[in-house]
Amino acid sequence: MESTVSAEHDRQFFDTFMIVLGALVAFTLLVYFLANAIHARTQGAYIEENPLKAEQIAARLAPVTAAAEPMAAPAAVPMAPAPATAPAPVPAEPAPAAVTAAVDAEAVYNSACMACHTLGVAGAPKHEDVEAWAPRIARGIDTLYANAINGYQGEAGIMPAKGGRLDLSDDEVKAAVDFMVDAAQ
Repeated sequence: MESTVSAEHDRQFFDTFMIVLGALVAFTLLVYFLANAIHARTQGAYIEENPLKAEQIAARLAPVTAAAEPMAAPAAVPMAPAPATAPAPVPAEPAPAAVTAAVDAEAVYNSACMACHTLGVAGAPKHEDVEAWAPRIARGIDTLYANAINGYQGEAGIMPAKGGRLDLSDDEVKAAVDFMVDAAQ
């Protein structure tokens, strides 16, 4: 008899709990939809009608190279009389150095390649592993360059384009490939 009363009491508690929980969920949904309706008619409409919003969007979407407005010419200022002696000539700035600096292949390897080629992750041939590199070197250096730059997915594993570092130039990737090939020969 006690178990019947206890089971009935548990069932009544569960039913009451579910009713309260359902009422809370319904109340939450009602408040949510009411708040969205009020927002759409007040703040949302105000934002959409604001003329500054359209200007700000246009400014963000404008090309970077386009000038916002041409600069106005400075107002005329009377010039001082020229000095009796000519000023010393201003030395010309040196021409910018050609960008032919040698690529530090080991630094590129350490920053991008070693993550996979040190442990052989995803089928990558380990650095200085002559046996693993031999069939790859046999295909030719141009194939190695192309696979390293464009990425490669083969039977042995996966090579992401530029080792996953798309900020590297093709020359930096080629230098890193040369560094690894030299170490494996």
